[in-house]
Amino acid sequence: MTGWELAAVCVAGMVAGAINAVVGSGSLITFPTLLAIGVDPVTANVSNTIGLVPGSFTAAYGYRPELRGQRERLLRLGLASALGALAGGILLLFLDPSVFQVVVIALIALACVLVLVQPRLNRWLADRREHAHPHGGLELWFGVLAAGIYGGYFGAAQGVLLIGLLGSFLDDHLQRVNAAKNVLALIVNAVAAVLFVVVAHVDWLAVAGVATGAVAGGFLGARVGRRIPAPVLRGIIVCVGLAAIFVLVYG
Repeated sequence: MTGWELAAVCVAGMVAGAINAVVGSGSLITFPTLLAIGVDPVTANVSNTIGLVPGSFTAAYGYRPELRGQRERLLRLGLASALGALAGGILLLFLDPSVFQVVVIALIALACVLVLVQPRLNRWLADRREHAHPHGGLELWFGVLAAGIYGGYFGAAQGVLLIGLLGSFLDDHLQRVNAAKNVLALIVNAVAAVLFVVVAHVDWLAVAGVATGAVAGGFLGARVGRRIPAPVLRGIIVCVGLAAIFVLVYG
């Protein structure tokens, strides 16, 4: 990896850390960047997951005022996230790499669709929130488990999935839902990262670049990310996602 390529990865990590704090689709920035500099898809996914853990922590820490009073909820749902992440990480490591390259194209496309429909999803959530259960239920627990499997296998837009689930089943305002989302995404990334460090091939220079940028981006997203126009963020994410699909198909 050249110095310019490392710099590009750091910048991508910073943008991804900020986006993850606010939206939850930062892997659609870092994953294509790693592909573009020649990292193979599975190693790029593994290294990206590990590298984003510090940024996930800073994003969750930045939302600590909104996390007050959510300890019991997050302990229960955090278990679902951890189990799901472990299952998703195992699937990534033991399925044939060619299967990942095919599946990840569909997952990136799904992530782009989720980002595009998020405004309509948020309006739907606002209508449902009046009747939502104050603590969630088994449906939410299993939904978070499924989101954890998705996140452990390929994490792009897991934040969008989590906001949709939490907003549907919890009687709480969106900023507290987003804070909970950041914690659950941190758990998914951390559990998958531990598994990958133990048994997977990791590009540690890529990890260092993503992590360095993601730490700064996580703080930035938690502090000022809400001021960035949502349509601009969605447009950037979708364009990068389409670029990733192009690289996977034609690269």
